[in-house]
Amino acid sequence: MATGIITSSDYLRHDTGRHPERRERYQVLLDRLKADIDLWQDLLKIEPYAATDQDLWRCHTPAAIERVRQGSLQAAIAGRIALDHDTIISADSEAAARLAAGGACRAVDAVVSGKLTGAFVACRPPGHHATIANAMGFCLYNNVAIAARYAQATYPDQIRRVLIVDFDVHHGNGTQDIFYDDPSVFFFSMHQHPWYPGTGGTDERGIGNGEGSTLNIPVPARLNPDHYLRLFRDSLDRILASFSPDLLLVSAGFDGHESDPLGDLLLTDQCYRIISRELAAVARTTSSGGLVSCLEGGYNLDTLGDTVHGFIAALD
Repeated sequence: MATGIITSSDYLRHDTGRHPERRERYQVLLDRLKADIDLWQDLLKIEPYAATDQDLWRCHTPAAIERVRQGSLQAAIAGRIALDHDTIISADSEAAARLAAGGACRAVDAVVSGKLTGAFVACRPPGHHATIANAMGFCLYNNVAIAARYAQATYPDQIRRVLIVDFDVHHGNGTQDIFYDDPSVFFFSMHQHPWYPGTGGTDERGIGNGEGSTLNIPVPARLNPDHYLRLFRDSLDRILASFSPDLLLVSAGFDGHESDPLGDLLLTDQCYRIISRELAAVARTTSSGGLVSCLEGGYNLDTLGDTVHGFIAALD
């Protein structure tokens, strides 16, 4: 039972300045993991690769990719620029974003090959708000979605059906957008509602052949954590009753933590350890036997390190 972490100092090259999704998030996370000497020594460290155009084209339009590339080129001359009111890009952001997406793909390789049973991609920028056509919500490329399409394209005999679980406090609208008509990828999001970006109602279930392959569980602010965990478990049971995934991918957002400044849920570190164990149990039922988790939200620098540490430690 091996757990690994995909990490690179190049993720620090995405420079957003004084912004919730800033470089210090990555640093406090790594510092906390390294402080647990036994855990850090046990984690298999894997370097990401830069996602290729082909990797990105499976999920994003050429125009969306070019906009990110041009934004980084402009930032190299003019300094940081805004792609929208809250998505900042710097000279090296496009390179970091390709490494974030490529890191998720590298984690898929490690899990499908049996090298790992659990992989945590400690990447930035995050990805789950990036739609087919647009970067948004701090996100440039959709890391989890790119990993799902990479898995299906690279391992067609092994990975046909993918389950994506998103427990970020914000709805993963971009991931939903990419797979909304695709029955081979089941997207499950549990998120605070109403909240940014305003999507993720229970009536959003997919379209065409993908109808019924999207499950949104919007929850109110300050929901009792025990109730949240029951809903989470019940939803997973409901999905697995009709969908048998070959691979489990996770958008791991920790901004539902009771102390997070960008959410208003009441989850604790213990809640995230329980979620981790639940997901690890689901992963063991898949044909690949493992899961890949990609860092999404989580913005309290005083608590993020402990929360992620507990989540990763519970994967075993």
